[in-house]
Amino acid sequence: MGSSLFKLTSLNLNGIRSASTKGVERWIATTRPDCICVQEVKAQAADLAGRFEQLDEMRGHFHLAQKKGYSGVGVYTRHEPSDVLAGFGCEEFDAEGRYVELRFDTPARRLSIISAYFPSGSSGEERQQAKFRFLERFHPHLMALKASREFILCGDLNIAHQQIDLKNWRSNQKNSGFLPEERAWMTKLLHTEDADGGLVDVYRQLQPTATDTAYTWWSNRGQAYAKNVGWRLDYHLATPALAALARQEAIYKDEKFSDHAPITIDYEFRL
Repeated sequence: MGSSLFKLTSLNLNGIRSASTKGVERWIATTRPDCICVQEVKAQAADLAGRFEQLDEMRGHFHLAQKKGYSGVGVYTRHEPSDVLAGFGCEEFDAEGRYVELRFDTPARRLSIISAYFPSGSSGEERQQAKFRFLERFHPHLMALKASREFILCGDLNIAHQQIDLKNWRSNQKNSGFLPEERAWMTKLLHTEDADGGLVDVYRQLQPTATDTAYTWWSNRGQAYAKNVGWRLDYHLATPALAALARQEAIYKDEKFSDHAPITIDYEFRL
């Protein structure tokens, strides 16, 4: 692999301390991404201090939830950002630690790497309504960002966009993560000719028809992992100029430090 490639990984940790006991640090040291976006850190600043501020010589920047053992996102990077933004300006969801943006601006470019963790609505109607509120607030934020800079957003979106993005799509049409409203939100975001869209699902650009190999999450019930009854919930969403630089992708299904698999995409640029 040429050194000109920028290796960007996204991984829902399902708890950084838990993932650590299952070997995530060894895996990161082996695969050596330039940058890794993590979600569900499930830790407070005191838990990270002296232990998780750095991974494989990458410095971490975090947006943690106020509630203990809940949510939280981070970006570990080998390159010093010009700015770090924790939260996207929505009090309800910023309290839950769902967004951190690292800016790598130079006189020649404005570029961000973002780690985001969308709410899950699977626990019931109250959280599903919160998820809809998040989507409603988050869309204009992404559009404003797209108008002013190039970015790649990595994260657990808790949405499978199309039928090929989950094994049992027929039986899940009324379940959170594959609801018509959630899928429509994604379709609008990715619409190539709509002024309210224009982002690119980078994995799908590289693998437009992949099904069984595309999944990044498996339920803990009913031998879902063993039978590969999965969902594609983890994404790289990029502005078109950066998406055009994507060269290859890898989903590491065999790694088991979480109920999610890491997804790495190599881009032909350097920070």
